Amino acid sequence: MPLHVLDDSLTFPDPYDGLIDPNGLLAVGGDLSPRRLLTAYKQGIFPWFSDGEPILWWSPDPRAVLDPLQFHCSRSFKKFLNHNDYRVSINTNFIAVIEGCENNHDETWITSDMIEAYIKLHQLGFAHSVEVWQNNNLIGGLYGVAQGALFCGESMFSTQTNASKIGLYAFCQHFVRHGGKLIDCQVLNDHTASLGAYELSRDIYLTNIKQLQAGSIAEHCYNQQFIEYH
Repeated sequence: MPLHVLDDSLTFPDPYDGLIDPNGLLAVGGDLSPRRLLTAYKQGIFPWFSDGEPILWWSPDPRAVLDPLQFHCSRSFKKFLNHNDYRVSINTNFIAVIEGCENNHDETWITSDMIEAYIKLHQLGFAHSVEVWQNNNLIGGLYGVAQGALFCGESMFSTQTNASKIGLYAFCQHFVRHGGKLIDCQVLNDHTASLGAYELSRDIYLTNIKQLQAGSIAEHCYNQQFIEYH
């Protein structure tokens, strides 16, 4: 199948049958405008590419997800939860979080264009951040895109022990309290698997997200605030 090159129409190939790569590569080109990004997420598609590459759009099979009710707490992490001075907030400093993720050397795909694009999504109320603080210093966090009762996680970072892990743990509890059902982790890795993420076939994922995207979530879920966890 030839490589699908996006045009100005915002139309993506059908993820069910339009794949050109067994790893989930779907299309190339286009732009990172809010309209195109939201169109992509609505269909279970996301951009992932490195500096010097064209924009690449993916719908991997299998797809990694995390049930926020099934976040895995190891014995050592439970002990850490009871003996730390971290605080967790939501949407208090999106730019600092995405820049912190960029500075993670494993995340070479977070280019300046990607940062600009997701800041625009944040300003429009679609992209959100979770911040982890210690003595008023930002030490970790994560960000992603909200789609109804689905949260599409993009990246996380830590500069102190368990910082991003506590951020995700706190967000899972907060998300569930406000009606959230599932977190998209895109591609499974050792870290997300250790937190309880698992894999679904692409077809099952794409079927499930339509109901999740239509699901309601409390309007104040993403209000700028500090969030409690236990």
